[in-house]
Amino acid sequence: MNRTPAFPAAASGIRPAPLTGTRPVTVPVPAAVRFRAACPDCRGRFELAAAALRLAIGATSRTTFYTFTCPECGASVRKPAGERIIELLTGGGVRTLRLHTAL
Repeated sequence: MNRTPAFPAAASGIRPAPLTGTRPVTVPVPAAVRFRAACPDCRGRFELAAAALRLAIGATSRTTFYTFTCPECGASVRKPAGERIIELLTGGGVRTLRLHTAL
């Protein structure tokens, strides 16, 4: 069985957690993880904690997005999430909702 990690080592020298059997490895996320965001309404730029964001993963790119409330103007913001954004948000501890279609 090939035990090569799925992702190459990051430029920072941090290696991914080793694979162990069939159980996923839990990687601790620091509480201080912050994400940069911007509001399209008031044009404010700020940093948000993982708890302030929500990620919804759907079947298509149109149904995959992240949301937050602007701390400056209070507007609800919804932005599309590509593969890289999904990786960053899930790796940073953002709560994720997987959307399923009815059969």
